[in-house]
Amino acid sequence: MVKKVIIAFSILIGCILIGSGTYVYALYHSIKETASQMYKPVGANGNSSAENGGDSRPMSILLLGVDERPNDPGRSDTMIVMTINPKTKKMQMISIPRDTRTEIVGKGTVDKINSAYAYGGPKMAMDTVDHFLNIHLDHYIKINMQGLKDLVDSVGGITVHNDISWHDEGIYKKGYFYHKGTLHLNGAQALGYARMRHLDPRGDFGRNKRQREVIMAVINKASKAPFTKYNDILKALGNNVQTDLTFDQMKDIALHDQKARENCVSYEMKGDNGYINGIYYLLVSHSERQKVTQMIESGLQIN
Repeated sequence: MVKKVIIAFSILIGCILIGSGTYVYALYHSIKETASQMYKPVGANGNSSAENGGDSRPMSILLLGVDERPNDPGRSDTMIVMTINPKTKKMQMISIPRDTRTEIVGKGTVDKINSAYAYGGPKMAMDTVDHFLNIHLDHYIKINMQGLKDLVDSVGGITVHNDISWHDEGIYKKGYFYHKGTLHLNGAQALGYARMRHLDPRGDFGRNKRQREVIMAVINKASKAPFTKYNDILKALGNNVQTDLTFDQMKDIALHDQKARENCVSYEMKGDNGYINGIYYLLVSHSERQKVTQMIESGLQIN
């Protein structure tokens, strides 16, 4: 049985844009072409527009990791609200568990939050998260499952620090053993590392922790990648990433947010396990939602 999993690896855009300004300008035309290929606005009624964000203002981005299949739009099994603040030089990554129960804005139902993308794409996902947390997201970045493998391979693999051991039979014919401690992973191994959930006693929470770790590992590796690697990185991005960030907004991130990735805070939204009509949900309290909202507003310096 194939495990449904994805990492919101869309932030790999930051691998080029955050902390690697010299390469940005050296590859100006290639990056501009890739940015055009990735650009997919959410529409006239969406949250974001080409005018939002820019210069040195704080920015909020919804990262969506989607398990796309033929004739199936997929569900956003990874949802991370990221804030970048060039003034405070801080970045936040707040994971929203996929089974979180909430109103699906635009659908008129109450369901798991990851179903919003399946019903209405990035716009409905953004609207639903906005309503759930009483915030206003500026932008989104979405990546498909295959993108994780391609992006990790494009930077020459990553190093992570694993806190539990397990054997994954889905990696290679003889499987792959993820031992506890420092691991050096290629694309296929990183995908297995990020996707594992059932063998972890922490379940989805443990998986989300590994996903955030892989995201930061690729950002750090890409920011130091040699010039010759950037064509591979751009190809992986163009083939797998969709966003409403414009090329100019990406340039602004490169100019103003280079230090933010070095001061990143991660948080996992918490809740209680519950079953309603036989279906499992994560039930998030009002106080927890308020806490996360305050974290996001603080990150954006919203009074």
